[in-house]
Amino acid sequence: MKKSHEIDYEIKGESIQIVEVELDPNETVVAEAGAMLFMEDGIQFEAKMGDGSNPSQGLFDKLLSAGSRVLTGESLFMTHFTNRGGRKAKVGFSAPYPGTVIPVDLSQSPNNELIVQKDGFLCAAFGTKLSITFNRKLGSGLVGGEGFILQKLQGDGKVFVHAGGTVIERTLNNETLRVDTGCVVAFESQIDFDVQTSGGLRSMVFGGEGVFLATLRGTGRVWLQSMPIRKLVQALAPYGRNRGKEASSLLGGLFEE
Repeated sequence: MKKSHEIDYEIKGESIQIVEVELDPNETVVAEAGAMLFMEDGIQFEAKMGDGSNPSQGLFDKLLSAGSRVLTGESLFMTHFTNRGGRKAKVGFSAPYPGTVIPVDLSQSPNNELIVQKDGFLCAAFGTKLSITFNRKLGSGLVGGEGFILQKLQGDGKVFVHAGGTVIERTLNNETLRVDTGCVVAFESQIDFDVQTSGGLRSMVFGGEGVFLATLRGTGRVWLQSMPIRKLVQALAPYGRNRGKEASSLLGGLFEE
């Protein structure tokens, strides 16, 4: 018997996408705080501590589960959107920066699980369990936490993950794939994930590809993003500095006059 709510959806847009979820009466979708773009009449929302996947969960367990989300940089609360009306109604969600929305049906994933980068989760059908998982391998811990703290999504319903830029879905067949750290969005739980040095000292210093690379091994699906938020910030930073200099020069000129 299916535990998660059966939701319908439509992804709109190209380079800056949103997901529009259609809820039947009494159906619920769970989302990150602040992700809601719009909601039609009949939709009601409530901020709750936790994903609601275990109704019998006590207060201490809820606090522990919600507190662990703080480690990923997310809000202590999640927002539950429920259709309280008598007909179908829609609610739309957008991500905090430009990119692509990836729909994944957990019932089609091995072990009904998906591992997602710590800021990748957008929303999911009610009944989906969200938790964190630690990559205990040494390399991951050396990259400032990138790839060390990950989110685990469990259930049998649809989940939606946000990625920066263009998304590539790859299916590994007992293969190894090395990826720029931060460009891994999600992978199925049977995939072995590690972060390793990129090569010799000369390559690491002068190669321009960074000191570390993410390594994915095994059989299963992985999703990669072309523009993680870290790269976007780095690309825009010089323009911000130049704008600041121009503004300072302009103000200086005004005061001199």
